Amino acid sequence: MPLPGRFLTSMLIRRDGDLFLFDCGEGTQVSLKMLSLKWKKINAIFISHMHADHVTGLPGMLMLSSQVDRTDPLYIFGPDRLKEYVEQTRRILDMYINYEIVVIPVKEGVVMEDEEFTIEAFRLDHTKLCYGYSLVEKKRKGEFYPGKAIEYGVPKGPMWGILQHGGSVVLENGLTVTPDMVMGRERAGRKISYVTDTLYFPEIADYVHDSDVLFCEGMFEDALEESAREKKHMTARQAAMIARDGGCSRLMLQHYSPRYSKDELKVLEKEAKEIFPATILTKDRMSFEIPLKE
Repeated sequence: MPLPGRFLTSMLIRRDGDLFLFDCGEGTQVSLKMLSLKWKKINAIFISHMHADHVTGLPGMLMLSSQVDRTDPLYIFGPDRLKEYVEQTRRILDMYINYEIVVIPVKEGVVMEDEEFTIEAFRLDHTKLCYGYSLVEKKRKGEFYPGKAIEYGVPKGPMWGILQHGGSVVLENGLTVTPDMVMGRERAGRKISYVTDTLYFPEIADYVHDSDVLFCEGMFEDALEESAREKKHMTARQAAMIARDGGCSRLMLQHYSPRYSKDELKVLEKEAKEIFPATILTKDRMSFEIPLKE
């Protein structure tokens, strides 16, 4: 439930000029406003499941986007009932919408892809059909070394462009220069994973493997593991096990039980850090950068 200073679940990724929102709990638009983020630039929204605390912010977001003169389509991904929810809410509230809304039912696997990244969905185990998501960047080309090109006698100009785009060039002296002669090795992309509202099971670590950042629910402390199991949620320690077993770089705990006050949340952080030291207890409107890999 929303608490003073603690809104419901949502997470935003800003990648270059793209904005991707994961879940849209009540109060999401307030946080976006406080962060001065341009919500009309949100390219897509990814909903994990159809429980109210993850979707009740959607109607406000949809209406707000009309007020800021959005022109691009808004893509919303999620379980099958999401399309019905959006359509019925628009009809009942008689929403004024001046842009295209495209609701896409999610299946496991790649749900969005372009030349630089994919967004993948994977099944979780909750009381309703629930998905986790990973944004996975594709490998980046290696760095181009002008000095090496000059050493081989490649004239500055179109040939440099051909080499940078993976092509070979033949010089007037007959020498063939290939990209590997003037460029560094391919560089790995970044990976951000989002997991919430699920019973713990070891295979989650396979889905989120090698994430630079794993956002994962840590709803209860160890003493309440039985309650977590009954409600199909996880403890903070189980979230840490996933981060450890998946070889993640950082774990961002989220989606806490309202039974924990601000100070009591430290119990969750402590138990997670015993398993995975690189754990951060997330707070509303916390932001940070994920640097490119060299």
